[in-house]
Amino acid sequence: MVFVNAGTLGVEPGRRDELVEILVARNAALAETGCRVYEVGVVDDDPGTVYVVEVWDDAAAHRASLELPEVQAAIAAARPMLSGEFGGFRFTSAGSPLRP
Repeated sequence: MVFVNAGTLGVEPGRRDELVEILVARNAALAETGCRVYEVGVVDDDPGTVYVVEVWDDAAAHRASLELPEVQAAIAAARPMLSGEFGGFRFTSAGSPLRP
């Protein structure tokens, strides 16, 4: 079953674009670990929040990705930009009309 992690990251004032730059940096190791989709977004009316949607082969692949050196480096670089406000949800997908 496909695992989905969708969330929000609260960002320190004026640091949103800097955080987005880190989150969208090319990282081929994610796909190799089982990431199918990793989308980062913003809303003009909400400059203190970054939105992230991840789709993984399964929850184990997501957990394994957190151990990758590339991911650890991105987390370390992003941490000072985060306000500490987090939201979101995780679920195992029941299916999609876009895939068999």
